[in-house]
Amino acid sequence: MTVVKNNSDFLFIFDATNTNPNGDADQENKPRMDNETKTLLVSDVRRKRDVRDFLANKGYEIFVNTLNDKKVTMDKMFEEVMKNHNLSKESKEEEQTKCVLENMIDIRLFGSAMAVKSNITKTFTGPVQLTWGYSLHPVDLVKSNSIVTIMNEDNSTFGKMYKAHYAMVAHSGTINKFAATKTGVTEEDCEVFRRALVQSLMNNLTHSKQGQQPLLYLEVVYHEDFDGYLGDLRRFVEAKLKKESAIRNIADISLDFANLVQAVEELKGQGYVQEVRIWQSPLFKQVENLPDGVRLDLLKPIVK
Repeated sequence: MTVVKNNSDFLFIFDATNTNPNGDADQENKPRMDNETKTLLVSDVRRKRDVRDFLANKGYEIFVNTLNDKKVTMDKMFEEVMKNHNLSKESKEEEQTKCVLENMIDIRLFGSAMAVKSNITKTFTGPVQLTWGYSLHPVDLVKSNSIVTIMNEDNSTFGKMYKAHYAMVAHSGTINKFAATKTGVTEEDCEVFRRALVQSLMNNLTHSKQGQQPLLYLEVVYHEDFDGYLGDLRRFVEAKLKKESAIRNIADISLDFANLVQAVEELKGQGYVQEVRIWQSPLFKQVENLPDGVRLDLLKPIVK
């Protein structure tokens, strides 16, 4: 398997209809919002959690996870990993580190600050990093007093269900070739990540997360000898609202990528860009001036 040798910038866009993409525990689990701009926010942790859960369902070993549906400490998870791979607590740190990186795809991809008593004390910087996502337009919350039952360990309480009417949300991210050499991320790992990013959203069917669909994945891959980045690709995307009233569905907004096309072409002219990779949902037609690129099929099944 080939370790990643190229830096990349990527853009992931999805939409959410009458749902709560990322509840804020400090605000009664209301959708996270920037109240000054009325834009909806989604943390990088939320996206990574979806990817981890999906890959666990597909048979991958995941380190940042639960054991028997219960939250456990890092020490307990580490102990379980060592046991599953026939390593003792007394084994060398190099052997333990190798075991974690070879078997835990989420540590290879996203990294972790790992501090396990009497064992590994290391920070793994993951080559795949995501920003917080934000909506590309103002968002309205559903004005609802719906009451839901919240089940706790030994009792139940009542609470309110909060949702957003509609949001088209964009995350930006990077893949770093230098970090990839340290965690051993391969091109195959990155392909698994891309598919999981798209497919996990379609398989997140909890009560609060229904109504989300992936729309677009776009990745700018740089030449092997280029160490830079364009940076946050959302800066180059113009959202065009088709009406002045509230945005309620995908037909109310279109995206223009003309500025991104120009930026990519300029870097291509300097020999810095190797290729552009694109996956576009067949449901997402509201796109103008999308860059030319290699078309990906990110709906192919992930087979462990």
